[in-house]
Order: sequence, then structure tokens, then C-alpha cells
Amino acid sequence: MEITASLVNELRAKTGVSMMECKKALVATGGDIEAAIKQLRELGVAIATKRAEKEANKGIVAAKASCDGMQIAIVEVNCETDFVARNTDFQKFVDYVATKALETDADVAEVLKAELIDQIGAIGENLKIRRSEKYKLQGAGKLDSYIHMGGKVGVLIEVACGKAATAAAPEFAETVHDIALQIAAASPMWLDRTQVPAEKIAQEREIYAAQMKDQDKPANILEKIIDGKVAKFFTDVCLVDQIFVKDSALTISKLLEATGKKFGDTLEIKRYVRYQLGA
Repeated sequence: MEITASLVNELRAKTGVSMMECKKALVATGGDIEAAIKQLRELGVAIATKRAEKEANKGIVAAKASCDGMQIAIVEVNCETDFVARNTDFQKFVDYVATKALETDADVAEVLKAELIDQIGAIGENLKIRRSEKYKLQGAGKLDSYIHMGGKVGVLIEVACGKAATAAAPEFAETVHDIALQIAAASPMWLDRTQVPAEKIAQEREIYAAQMKDQDKPANILEKIIDGKVAKFFTDVCLVDQIFVKDSALTISKLLEATGKKFGDTLEIKRYVRYQLGA
């Protein structure tokens, strides 16, 4: 059977594999499309097995929101090289993974296991759906995402309010997006002080005490200095205590308070997640 260009194109459209590999598969199977697809899938499994030990720490972080804004998902998909991360086919696959993460409550890496193997065969690098998370809006409020540095950092956030009118207001949406930007830029480790482990605070106090062990000051004064250093530590690592990147006169908690006051409402950050590529 003659292996025509249209037949090769048809197989490529169905598999995403290179024209050369499609032609080889069609030649080997006598032009049988279904048999060629099976052979290419087997090739993908073989390539995936071969490349499984290759480090995959490049890639893209992407987010996808439902049309009604009630759900939002974030994914990190890894590859071996920046060259592949810039590849259109890889970027389309990442978008597809984000869409599936939004559609399912299951582990998207498990759901797309077969498709991932196909992509490894088509692209020729080890790929990995490293992690994903989905938020569903809980009560009045807003979900938002922010993708930074071309997909190297991604953020999901949920901010709650008390009134439906607040949730629908553009200024509220702007505040939520600004906080997502803050998380991307300032990388807070915890939402507030209550989430910081007691052992971490104790460790910081020990470090500050060691730094001042040779200072000739009364114990109560040294304790106050240590308290001040711990408070500064909180402004670095706790989101609500951080200085707002767009206005140094405000902390994030003060930004929430000021925005809520305009609507006669109370705003609260319910949760957030920050993905940094490869971290």
C-alpha cells in the first residue's frame, strides 16, 4: 500500500508524533492506521521507560478557571530542557493538563497517565505532571490565579467576603489579584502567625539570642530585642504581615481592612498555594 502524505498527516493528527515516526509506523504496518497508532503508543512507552531516569525540572506552571469563576486549578508539568518548555506542542499539552485538572476531582497525573506516555514518545523527553491543585469557591468571595515569569511561578488564592455585592465589585477583584501578585513576588511561607510551627519560632529565637550573647545588656532588654526580631521575621514569612509590594504604607492585612471598609464588609484570605517551577 502506498504511504501517502495525507495518510501520514492523518496519523500525526491522531498521535502528535513526528512525521518521520508516523511514516515509519505506517510502512511497518502496511498503511494500517490503527496498527500504526498501537505501534507508536508502544514506542512511547519504550521511550518513557528509557528516559524515566532523566531529570525533569524545567517546564511550565499553568492555571485554568471555570467560566463562572467558581473553580480554578493550577498544575506544574515538567520537562528536561527549556527548549521543550518553549515548544508549542508541549505548551498545548500543559494547557490540556490544566483543563483536565479543572474538570476532575481525581489526581490528574493518574487520569492522564496514558496521554503523558504518548507525549513522551512524541516529544522525546521525560515529562512529568508533578503536582496540581483545584479550589472550589466556598461561600461569598473570589478565586483568582496569577502566572509569573512566563510560567515559572504560579499562584491560586481564595479571598472571602460577607456580601454578594462585595464579591461582584471590580475593586474587590483588583485587591484579590494584587494579593495573588504579592504571593508570587514575596513568596510567603505561611498565611499568618498562627500557622508558623512553634519549633520554627523557637529556632529563630535561639538564633537571635546567639547573635547577641556577647552584648552587655540586661536580660529583659535582650528579650525585647529578640521579640522585635521575631516580629520582623513574621513580616517576611507571613502573608498578612508582609508589606504590600504596591504600597509600602500598607501591610496585606491593612489592605484587606481598607478594601473591606469601603464596602462595609470584612475580607479574609481563606487559602492560597504558590508553585515555583522545580522547587
